[in-house]
Amino acid sequence: VTVQNMTARNYTSNGFYWSGVTGYRGSYLTAYRNGDYGIYAFDSVTGQFDNSLGSGSPDAGFYIGECYPCDAVIDNVVSEYNGLGYSGTNSGGDLYIINSTFRNNRAGIVPNSGSYELCYPNRKTTVAGNLVYSNNETDIPGIDVSLLAQGNGILLAGAVQNEVQNNRVWDHARTGIGLVPFPEEDANDLAPPSSDWDVPCEDTHDKEVPPISEEDCKAVEGLLKGCVVIWNPYDNRVTGNVVEGSGVADIAVGTADLLNKGETTDTLRNCFSDNTFGTTAPTDLEALAPCDGTGNGGSWDAGALDLIGLLGTPAEAPAADAYKTTPEPPEQPNMPDATTAPAQPATDVPEK
Repeated sequence: VTVQNMTARNYTSNGFYWSGVTGYRGSYLTAYRNGDYGIYAFDSVTGQFDNSLGSGSPDAGFYIGECYPCDAVIDNVVSEYNGLGYSGTNSGGDLYIINSTFRNNRAGIVPNSGSYELCYPNRKTTVAGNLVYSNNETDIPGIDVSLLAQGNGILLAGAVQNEVQNNRVWDHARTGIGLVPFPEEDANDLAPPSSDWDVPCEDTHDKEVPPISEEDCKAVEGLLKGCVVIWNPYDNRVTGNVVEGSGVADIAVGTADLLNKGETTDTLRNCFSDNTFGTTAPTDLEALAPCDGTGNGGSWDAGALDLIGLLGTPAEAPAADAYKTTPEPPEQPNMPDATTAPAQPATDVPEK
C-alpha cells in the first residue's frame, strides 16, 4: 500500500500507520499534532518513508519497529517537536535512516532494544548523512522513554551492530552520539546471545519464553523496580561524523554493571574512527577503540561516562494532551504533478 500527498493531524493515536504489511510506502506525508506516533510501520517489511514531515507526537515522529530484516529506508524527512525524532524498537537489517533532519525534539534518533516487543534486539540499522541538532526540547509532548533520552542527538540504547556514519550532529545538552545500555523494568525475557541476532523475526514470533530466574534479574535499589534486564550496546561502528556543542560529551559509550554480569565498557566491542569532535567519554575514545587496528591500551576509566548523571533529574511528565499545542508547521511541498502523476506501487512483491 502506498499513501502519498496527504496530511493527518489532530488524531488521538497515529497519523499514518502500517501494521503487518509486506510492501509499503509513505511519500509527501505531513503528520502533526497526533497523540501517539506521526508516521509508523510496525511488523512490516520492504518499505519506504520519504519527503515527509512528522511533528508534535508524544512518542516518535517516525517509527519502524519489530522487523528483521526490515528492508526499509527513511529518506529526506523532517522530524521535529516530538518526544523522539525517530524510534526503532527491535528493528534492523537493511534498514537505512538517511539524508534527513531531526531537530527540536526531546531526543533525536533513538534505536533501542527491549522484550516488551518481539524480535529483539535492535540491530543492523544504518544512520547516515543526517542533520541532527538542538534536540533539547522540554516543553513539548513526550512518553517516559523520551524524558530519559532527552538532550541527546543520536542515542543507541541497547542497540547492536549499527552503523552511524557521516552525520552532522550539534547543540545537545547531553551527548551528540551516545551508546548506552537500556535498563528494562519488568522485562519479559533476557537479551538473546549474539548467536541469535541473525534469526529472522518470523522465526521468533512463536518462541516460548521461560520465566526469568531471580539470578538473571533483580530490582536495583533506589533506581529500578521489578525484573530488570540490561540491554547493552554491542558491536556498533561510529565513523566519519562531525559532532560539536554537547554538554556531556560529543561521542560517548558506557554501561552499568548493575546486575553484576561482568560487562564493562571495553568488552562491548564498539568502535569509533574518523569523527570530528571536541570531547569524548571515556577520554581518547577513538584511540581506545578504533574501528581498524588495535586500541592503545589506555584507561577506560579516565573520563568515563556517568550514566546516572547522564539521566539527570527525571523530567516532569507533560500533560497527555500537550501534543495539541505543538507548533503548526508551514505549508509543505506537494508531490510533483500530484493531480496527474501515476500511482507508484510500494514494491513488486512476487507471487508465492
